[in-house]
Amino acid sequence: MAKMLNPFEPLLKKLPAPFKNRYFLVIGAFIAVMVFFDKHNLLTQYKLQKAVDQLEDDKTFFQAKIKETKQKRLDFEKNQEKYAREKYFVKKTKEEVFVIEEY
Repeated sequence: MAKMLNPFEPLLKKLPAPFKNRYFLVIGAFIAVMVFFDKHNLLTQYKLQKAVDQLEDDKTFFQAKIKETKQKRLDFEKNQEKYAREKYFVKKTKEEVFVIEEY
């Protein structure tokens, strides 16, 4: 009987030694699955990290706004009577208010 020739024999001989090793191929396939096809692949991790960075920026922005608003509230509480008198013409009992308009 004639020996059957493998049609891929010349191609297999041209491959470097690591690509013929089955352990190397299994590890390579595992890495490819984890990097590209897994639920938590690199693209997903990049998008999640980008979202975390955006949320941290928002957090610092809103913390600054909260600090600013608290300061405004304290200033308003100190000047509440003055503000009410100027804007809403609030007066005390037995007191007259004169409104002077500027043109």
